[in-house]
Amino acid sequence: YAPWCPACQQIELTWESFAKESEHLDITVGKVDVTQEPGLSGRFFVTTLPTIYHAKDGVFRRYRGSRTLEDLQGYVSERKWEAVEPVAGWKSPSSMMMHGMAGLFHLSGWIRQIHSYLTGTLGIHVWISYAVFVLATLLIGLILGL
Repeated sequence: YAPWCPACQQIELTWESFAKESEHLDITVGKVDVTQEPGLSGRFFVTTLPTIYHAKDGVFRRYRGSRTLEDLQGYVSERKWEAVEPVAGWKSPSSMMMHGMAGLFHLSGWIRQIHSYLTGTLGIHVWISYAVFVLATLLIGLILGL
């Protein structure tokens, strides 16, 4: 979820109720703020918000059902998750591919922080900051090419 997301705000009370009932269902319920954990959103390949996953024994399934408390509880208690196709091996959050994707999300956050530092703290013009990144990209490519 993200704090600014209207759909996430809409499901928030239902999700909190689901979390309170989780003990009766013998599950753990959590939520992750993608603005605070960009690597995790990359690892799970989150493209829409909110995104709900069911995980059991290292197998991940994306929940696409109704977002009512009854349907969320039924998905677990009636074992409806067994009928859902698991996330493909290469797209699984535990795969090497998604570890790499998480790294790219971390890198983009790091680049954004450097850009903010250059433009905000040091007062460098935005286009000069862009030029620094262009030159760094070319230099890194040249070094890797050699």
